[in-house]
Amino acid sequence: MDDKIPGLNEMPGDTPKAAPAATPAQPAPQPASAPATASSFDFNQPTIVAVLYLLGPFVGISGLVGLVLAYVWRSEKPDSWEATHYTYLIRGFWIWFGATVLGFILLFVLIGLFVLVAAFAFIIVRAVMSIIRAQKHEPMPEPETWLV
Repeated sequence: MDDKIPGLNEMPGDTPKAAPAATPAQPAPQPASAPATASSFDFNQPTIVAVLYLLGPFVGISGLVGLVLAYVWRSEKPDSWEATHYTYLIRGFWIWFGATVLGFILLFVLIGLFVLVAAFAFIIVRAVMSIIRAQKHEPMPEPETWLV
């Protein structure tokens, strides 16, 4: 008989050989609020406001919706990095709005077109800078600046 039944064919003093245990590979646990990786886009609240600002020059009401959302979310006690983005984006909206009004007034003097182009570039650059830092969950360095 070549069949071995465990415990039946063993001699006293023999140590039973244990079969190797199969261990399934388990993935490492991920942190709950990890920043976005290089291949994913994180739609956090400052990013949503900035995207609405990007759409603002093309779809006028979206900039206003972004402003309202920034004021509401800033009042909800956000993280410190988010609070700097809200300040930066709210200030950027009001500078853009003022420059746009000034540009329309100055259209009669023919310099208004340059002011409107500058206002358009200002809000686009400011929103993109906010998106880049918000994807990394980094605060804005100088949120109260009038510059880009």
